[in-house]
Amino acid sequence: MSQPAKLALEDGTVFTGVAFGAIGEIDGEVCFNTSMTGYQEILTDPSYRGQIVTMTYTEIGNYGVNREDLESGKPHLAGFVVKEFAEKPSNFRAEESLDSYLKKHNIVGLAGIDTRALVRRLRNRGAMKGVISSVDLNDESLVQKAKTSPGLVGRDLVREVLPTQPRDWNEKLSSWAKLPIEPNPAFDDQRFHVIALDYGMKWNIARHLTDEGCKVTILPGTSTAEEVLARNPDGVFLSNGPGDPEPLHYAQDCIRGVLGKVPVFGICLGHQLLGLACGAKTFKLKFGHRGANQPVQNLDTSKIEITSQNHGFAVEEESLPTCLEITHRNLNDNTVAGLRHKEVPAFSVQYHPESSAGPHDSRYLFRQFRELMAAAKGVSAS
Repeated sequence: MSQPAKLALEDGTVFTGVAFGAIGEIDGEVCFNTSMTGYQEILTDPSYRGQIVTMTYTEIGNYGVNREDLESGKPHLAGFVVKEFAEKPSNFRAEESLDSYLKKHNIVGLAGIDTRALVRRLRNRGAMKGVISSVDLNDESLVQKAKTSPGLVGRDLVREVLPTQPRDWNEKLSSWAKLPIEPNPAFDDQRFHVIALDYGMKWNIARHLTDEGCKVTILPGTSTAEEVLARNPDGVFLSNGPGDPEPLHYAQDCIRGVLGKVPVFGICLGHQLLGLACGAKTFKLKFGHRGANQPVQNLDTSKIEITSQNHGFAVEEESLPTCLEITHRNLNDNTVAGLRHKEVPAFSVQYHPESSAGPHDSRYLFRQFRELMAAAKGVSAS
C-alpha cells in the first residue's frame, strides 16, 4: 500500500491516506456506518448509491468476501473509507480479499486516515459532499470538486439501481442467516403471492418473504399500480433504496393506487414513500442513521429492539395525516421509525428487520405481514 490518496470535504477539510481497491476518483455524500461487522452487506446494499461510506470500526476486511453474503449483484456505493484494512483475510468462508473485490468492481477505497476525526466532523457539521482521489492530490482542486458535486437531495437514484425486468424469487434464508432456534419454522406452502416493488432491494428481504411461505415476484420500482394489481397479488412489499424519496412521484402514485386493495408493507425508503403517498412530508437528517446497533421502541409492546439501519431521510412527524399513526420510535433522536395506516392494511418501518447484517430483534414484522395478508384473504396464517 504505497499509492497516496485523499478525501476532500466540501467544507475544505482534507484527509490524506493510502489507496486500496480501485485507483481513481469518485464523488459522493460522505457518511459513516457504526457496524463492527457486515461490511460486505454494506458494500452491496443498493441504498448506498451515491455515497462514500466510512466504517467507524478500526479494522475492516479481516474475514474477506464470499458470494453467499452478497445483498445484490455488485457494490453500489461510490467509495469506501476505513482506518485499516486487512490485506490477508482469515476465515474459512472467504473467497477473496476485500481489496481484490473492490478492484474487480472498480470501487475506490481510502485507508490510513483518522476515521474518528472524520466521523466527529460529520456528526458536528452533518453529512457533506466529498471526493476521494488517488489521481488528483491537489487539495484546492479536490475541495472545489467536492463543492460542485451533485449531492443526494432532489436526485432520483432509484433509477440507477432498480431492475429492468420482473423476476420470480425462490431462494430462502441460508443456514448462516438463521438463529440456532428460530421462533417460527419456515413455511413451504407459498400461500401468498407478494409483489415486491424493487427500489434497490436487499436480497435478504426477498429471502425472508420466501421463508414466510410467499411466492415472491419482484417488479421494478417504476411499475404502475395497474401493472402490480394485474398480477393479482395478496400483498405488496415496498423495498429499501437510495437517496431522496421526494422526487419519486411514480412510486408514490403506485402506492396510492394499491392502498386499500391489498396489504402493504414497507421498509426504509418504502416506509418514507408510504408516508409521502399518504400526505406526509420527509426531511434530510443531519448525518443519517447507519449501523447495526440502533435502538427502536415498539410503541404497541413498549419493547426495545436493536436494529440495523441505513437512511439519510426520515418522515416528518408534524406532517403526518390523521390516517397514519406512529408504531415505532428511534430512541437516539426520537424520529419516526414505524407507521401504520388506520383505515387500510398497511404498515412500514424505517429500519431493516431482515438483519443482514445485524440483529434479529425485528424479524417478527415479516410474520406480521403474513398475518395481514391472511386476514385480508380470509385464510389461516399458520
